[in-house]
Amino acid sequence: MTLNRLVLFLFFLLFISKGFSQSNNFFYGSFESNGVYYEDSESTDYDKKFASNSYLNIKYNLNNKWVFDLQTESYLPKQLQNYSDLLEDTFISTFSIDFNTTNFSFTLGTLYEQFGSGMLLRTWEDRQLGINNSLWGIRSSYNKENLNLVLLGGYQKKANTISEGKVFGFDSEFTLYDDKTSFSNLILGLSYLGRLEAPHYISYPFEDLTNSFSGRIDYNSNNFYMNYEYAYKTKDGVVKFNTVSETFVKNGNAHLINVGLIKDGLGLDFTFRRLENMGFYSERVEFGSPYFETTLNYLPALTKQHDYLLTNINVYQSQPNISFQDPSLMKAGEIGFQLDAYYNIKKKTFLGGKYGTKISLNISKWNNLKGNYDYDNEDYDLDLLGFGEKYFSEQSLEIRKKWSNSFSNIILFVNRYYNKRFVEEKVGQINSKILVFDNTLKLSGEKSTRFEIQHLFTEDDKKNWFGYGLEYNFNYNFSAYFNSIINYENEIESNPTYSNIGASFSKNASKLMLSYGKQRGGLMCYGGVCRYVPEFKGLSFSIITSF
Repeated sequence: MTLNRLVLFLFFLLFISKGFSQSNNFFYGSFESNGVYYEDSESTDYDKKFASNSYLNIKYNLNNKWVFDLQTESYLPKQLQNYSDLLEDTFISTFSIDFNTTNFSFTLGTLYEQFGSGMLLRTWEDRQLGINNSLWGIRSSYNKENLNLVLLGGYQKKANTISEGKVFGFDSEFTLYDDKTSFSNLILGLSYLGRLEAPHYISYPFEDLTNSFSGRIDYNSNNFYMNYEYAYKTKDGVVKFNTVSETFVKNGNAHLINVGLIKDGLGLDFTFRRLENMGFYSERVEFGSPYFETTLNYLPALTKQHDYLLTNINVYQSQPNISFQDPSLMKAGEIGFQLDAYYNIKKKTFLGGKYGTKISLNISKWNNLKGNYDYDNEDYDLDLLGFGEKYFSEQSLEIRKKWSNSFSNIILFVNRYYNKRFVEEKVGQINSKILVFDNTLKLSGEKSTRFEIQHLFTEDDKKNWFGYGLEYNFNYNFSAYFNSIINYENEIESNPTYSNIGASFSKNASKLMLSYGKQRGGLMCYGGVCRYVPEFKGLSFSIITSF
């Protein structure tokens, strides 16, 4: 069935349902389309060509017990650049039937699930990154009082196909203590995930079935929380140069600790994580896939996610995998921490002023695992808490200040170290400092304007950058912007400049965005997960609506 016929059919059902459905029976859904006309691109395949990614999702609720979910995807005439080549034409991407009662639920079809923090399993969709690693199978859950139990099994989505590996497992949570008067509880979680895939080899020193286990304990109170999770993965072949090794076989494990305190305007959050060979895929050969195809778990970079163009140059991406490139570059995972501190200075104090002041501090540091690495024999012996070669470090200070009813600003300072050699496996180390001034002025009625300037200082890599941006909001529904960044001391290119002009319009549950300009190539990140996008110049649009 073509997309046009499918859309007409579904909207016909929607029309009919409005006339005959009861209050408990209804359709709802969303439509999104992102397109680019490429004037110029690093990828010659996209020169003077139009590409678009479109998604139509429709759900039907029947008596608040049954939910039918269907999503179609269309990549016409071609998928956006740096999306998987398997994404082409128009196809039914996901479909599921859900049945729910008070304590029990059952799903047949597309499954989205997360065990604990996601170190064993998280299936999710992120259209900006081209990720949809859902499972196709069955899921059942039981929830009652102090017990939550989930069982599932199936095959993983791989673009518009299904992966070869079988996936199955369970997740359980037991509430050991729950005092609603003090808002405190203690929860124990246990999980299992198995991946069954017979590699295409005559002989291999590992099992077809790879088992993984995790245990976690969470304590929460009114102003304090503490969580610990441990995960373990049985021995499996290491992927080297897109091939599963028959000689390099290792298990994997992970530790995650998170502690936080909130009291009297002060907020503290500390996270420690150690990952050793924890990449997990339903197909082994997809290990390290740039499109995250067949990725089973969720291991984002635990660093501060910044909103500005220059702060998103040389961003960190987590390093959970084994990589033996040469005797000078051997890694088996990562170890590090992140500390967030927030403080609201009270109003009518010397530092708080009339409206108060908000201060946030972030410190993060991530390293290779320290140990003895043997390149020739493909082996290593690691220290549990040893910090090896430094991958990345950052210290940032942000001050938010409201000066009057109409004017406020943000000052951000970032000090960053980025080891390009170990993170990207390219040459170079980069020390940089970034300064941002972000100012917002409210005008009459619903009008407002925002102006920002930013600068990246470095003697390394491509040297210094300068950027600025202007945004004008005509009302709550319509806004326009212009931004530009320039690499004014680049010794290879002559002052490469990336400028964009755009506008957005929203009405009720719909939003239209248009932009024209030149986009910088590099890592694009959402929620700590990154993928590489090539440089391009062109006209972009996005249409998003829900109904």
